Amino acid sequence: MTTPSRQGALLGCIADDFTGATDLANMLVRGGMRTVQTIGVPASGEPVHADALVVALKSRTIPAADAVAQSLAALHWLRAQGCRQFFFKYCSTFDSTDAGNIGPVTDALLDALSADGGARAFTIACPAFPENGRTIFRGHLFVGDTLLNESGMENHPLTPMRDANLVRVLQRQTSSKVGLVRYDAVAQGVARVRESFDALRNEGVRMAIADAVSDADLHVLGEACADLALITGGSGVALGLPGNFRRAGQLDEHADAASLPRVEGLSAVLAGSASTATRAQVAAWRDTRPAFRIDPLAAARGEPVVEQALAFAQPHLDAGEPMLIYATATPDEVKAVQSELGVSEAGHLVESTLASIARGLFERGVRKFVVAGGETSGAVVQALDVRTLRIGAQIDPGVPATATTGDEPLALALKSGNFGSEDFFEKALRHLDGAAT
Repeated sequence: MTTPSRQGALLGCIADDFTGATDLANMLVRGGMRTVQTIGVPASGEPVHADALVVALKSRTIPAADAVAQSLAALHWLRAQGCRQFFFKYCSTFDSTDAGNIGPVTDALLDALSADGGARAFTIACPAFPENGRTIFRGHLFVGDTLLNESGMENHPLTPMRDANLVRVLQRQTSSKVGLVRYDAVAQGVARVRESFDALRNEGVRMAIADAVSDADLHVLGEACADLALITGGSGVALGLPGNFRRAGQLDEHADAASLPRVEGLSAVLAGSASTATRAQVAAWRDTRPAFRIDPLAAARGEPVVEQALAFAQPHLDAGEPMLIYATATPDEVKAVQSELGVSEAGHLVESTLASIARGLFERGVRKFVVAGGETSGAVVQALDVRTLRIGAQIDPGVPATATTGDEPLALALKSGNFGSEDFFEKALRHLDGAAT
């Protein structure tokens, strides 16, 4: 079947990091929406033909004012593409600080989209992703059976999450009133949730954390949000959005929504995340496969770390054997590096080093990349001059295969640090090797 005749895309999305963008795009493809992801805001005003467009920014940890400016630029481009509803995507662990950036960006987007100047503007904030163990109950975010602030996220080097109560967390980031859509309302269905929206608006609430403990809850919330100009959250709440467009007669099923071209060439894995999941994935790979660790302190001393990594990679590339190059470290090791270099400089050094290595691998024939870590993924795709991605089938929850557009595509799997099974790297490479139209 073909998409009903219309001008422009249906859903316009703004993601605050690159892996989060592919996570969201993956969810939309699973719902039958043909989805294109751009890396940053496209300079061209040429139309991009898709049901959903996802603009991937690198705005999660930059100053709030810069994040707002970039997000508004993305919104402007998406509106020019004809999008009818908008989605602001952030991490399922609500990664942010008391200074932002979730609250300030949400405020700015609501203002821009509200015909009344924002006086009655309203949206939800729901980072729940039950398939990956992120659930919200009474406004508190759980990672598995553990509260967010006891999950290891309290040790995050850039956005330590030390409060599981998302109403409090978001309220510290905004002067707008923050409320809660409680689970007992969600459990009663779409009509009851919409009644909650109305009641919260009447109380002056502008943003409401929404409880969700199952995919069924996310479908309820998604349908309840059909008339909202803006929705914010993790990728999970997007589960219910394709159905809204289908019920409105604007979207048909697409059997080819997840199809990607076959990509020939060599493969490599790059990891910059220090998350628990990525550390386990690195350990699993090292047990049986070649791996080279980047030392940020050596790079800071001016040692030729990039050249050493590429020299390590060359014989494996000659043999057609994938290898891992990583900067992943334990929390204590990360703190030691940060104490010597500074938090920002340490992160930038790891990203720029892995980006340079990615470029060197590309020049040596690598065309299939698995990348672990949101900030690392952003640095790598920028180094490879990636502009747009077609989104394919899911590899693991929250992580799809992707391919760049153009005559000579690259195959990419961009993984958020905390996503994926222990054997994710092997699984992703098998998936990229087998991707075909």
